[in-house]
Amino acid sequence: MTGRREQVLDAAIRVLGTQGTRQLTHRAVDAEAGVPSGTASNHFRTRDALLAGVLERLRELETRSWERVAAELTGAVEIDVFADVVGELALELTGPARVVTLARHALLAEAAFHGGLREQVAVQQGRIESWAADWFRALGSPHPERDLWTVLSLLDGLLAHQCLSPDPAFDPASAIRALLRGLHESWTRLPQ
Repeated sequence: MTGRREQVLDAAIRVLGTQGTRQLTHRAVDAEAGVPSGTASNHFRTRDALLAGVLERLRELETRSWERVAAELTGAVEIDVFADVVGELALELTGPARVVTLARHALLAEAAFHGGLREQVAVQQGRIESWAADWFRALGSPHPERDLWTVLSLLDGLLAHQCLSPDPAFDPASAIRALLRGLHESWTRLPQ
């Protein structure tokens, strides 16, 4: 990704994460990026193209975050370690990266009404599933893909609630740990 294109997309993420989708215009992105008028539209001719570009940029940023998680989860995966590592990610995504999280949620809501964005989200979800389900296999899940999405759904809910109503005592690791322990208990009760 070129420097100027990345600059425009990062500005679009800030617009989405601070002002919402209704305020996402080429002009607003140019102003946020501090670039000459028309720069955003030179890179992204339509609003849909801009949204698709933002979704791709968010995928890049999220991939970096999840790669850090993966680096911390090398070797044997244990429930408490997994919960702590993903909990730390949640604290980052609701603290220093809060604007990125809000932009992601705004864009996902927008994707519900745009087939092209929906397809792009589905491809990204498939990528996540292809490598993250291994953590759940390592934890002993007989249904790693399903359990991965159960935990990711909890994580998305935790992020949304914390971004909407910040709680200074926010402890995402506890909620993730409780869910994983409940899932683990159901795995061990399954007939062999």
